[in-house]
Amino acid sequence: MYVLEMNHVSKSFPGVKALDDVTLKVRPGTVHALMGENGAGKSTLMKCLFGLYSMDEGEISFNGQPVSIASVKEALRLGISMIHQELHLIPYRSVMENIWLGRYPRIGGAKSPIVDHRKMEEMTASLLKELNLTTIQPTDLLRTLSVSKAQSVEIAKAVSYESKIIIMDEPSSSLTENEVEHLFTIIRSLRDRGVAIIYISHKMEEILKISDEVTIMRDGKYVGTWAAEELTTASIIKRMVGRDLTNRFPPSGESNIGNELLRIEDYTSPNPRSFKQVSFTLHKGEILGIGGLVGAQRTEVMEAVFGLRLHSEGSLFVKGKQVHCNSAYDAKKLGMALLTEERRATGIFPVLSVQENLVIANITSYQNKNGLLNAAKMAADTKKSIKDLDIKTPSARTLIKSLSGGNQQKVLFARWLLTTPEILILDEPTRGIDVGAKYEIYVIMRELAAQGKGVIMISSEMPELLGMTDRIVVMSEGRVSGVVDSKKTSQEEIMELATKYIG
Repeated sequence: MYVLEMNHVSKSFPGVKALDDVTLKVRPGTVHALMGENGAGKSTLMKCLFGLYSMDEGEISFNGQPVSIASVKEALRLGISMIHQELHLIPYRSVMENIWLGRYPRIGGAKSPIVDHRKMEEMTASLLKELNLTTIQPTDLLRTLSVSKAQSVEIAKAVSYESKIIIMDEPSSSLTENEVEHLFTIIRSLRDRGVAIIYISHKMEEILKISDEVTIMRDGKYVGTWAAEELTTASIIKRMVGRDLTNRFPPSGESNIGNELLRIEDYTSPNPRSFKQVSFTLHKGEILGIGGLVGAQRTEVMEAVFGLRLHSEGSLFVKGKQVHCNSAYDAKKLGMALLTEERRATGIFPVLSVQENLVIANITSYQNKNGLLNAAKMAADTKKSIKDLDIKTPSARTLIKSLSGGNQQKVLFARWLLTTPEILILDEPTRGIDVGAKYEIYVIMRELAAQGKGVIMISSEMPELLGMTDRIVVMSEGRVSGVVDSKKTSQEEIMELATKYIG
């Protein structure tokens, strides 16, 4: 008996067939992983299930009964909830207000304008206790919570609808290993209560650890469904990309590390709870990793280097010369580029086209003396970037918001490559990216290093840090706790440094 059956589902958008005769069958009380490369159709299929998109063809059965899901409200009424990769919470409202938004208990009946805050707090406390989320208080403001706690609030909200199916889209992409374990504990408790979890992730180790069954999609089509215990990382990759991918990382080739390209000394934030006395160097031809747990202030340091945050102390040197960088404009003039962690919040312009998103950081190079833009050159550079990075898009004029997350990330990568940077700072560059797209980005990083560029990569994925970098700067509590040679270190040593108390 299946709690959900989606049969022969097809969905087209202008210029692309996103889903082509797809099947998905989910059993109650199981974790069902949905896997595929970016653009494979996973999110589109889930949006059809959640009432965000209407299917062109296909049928949905819920608890053995055919249903028509025309809206999110209808999906929630049936008991289907979705936790999106980018959390949709209101930061300046409390936990309880976020959970019961649109369903506030009222004093004097449902039509009363007076919200019963005491009852809402009691309901929230009971819900959080049920999920063992006792470190979160109903009155906490969302903006004061960590990413993992905010995600737990999303899960609590989904449970509050008495959901039979909860869709989780890349739920662990911003979490540390300890936080992922806590997430898994919640998932297992939901599974034990008979809730079905549809789990979308690109992290192979997670999939094999938490899931009961795995459905794989490729190019908008259904490849197959297997018991998780029958699969290995290699077999998943082969079915996802349609080819063997024996090496997760491209070969590094001969070491070509040259002179010092960038150096920061004693960078300190005016915020006493942020980074303190951070120093490191980057050389030509080097890929430098920045490791540490979420909250170690890795992003904050690099944003300060790029001129996006203030620093009260410290010096910055580029090619041996002391410089001042107080804005992104200054950073660009110094030959720096920054690919930010949150592509939706600080990367893409969702209502602009792929071409407009691509050329915007380099827009002055397309202007003539009268300030007019050279449309032909912009189109030519966009066409070349789409080809070079294998960006899957119907056209250069397609709105970037309609692309998959991985292809959006490639557009942002291409944007900064057009500025021909000497120093490329990448903050979680493969977050939410499938294994094939990851490999393509790794190849670009290797090529840039081979050209003598300096690459700094912040990453929370340990295998990525070890497999792609030459050295790793490990941070803990806003300070550098150690610098290690990537070829001579281990995951255990890095984790030890990441949890080291420096004081």
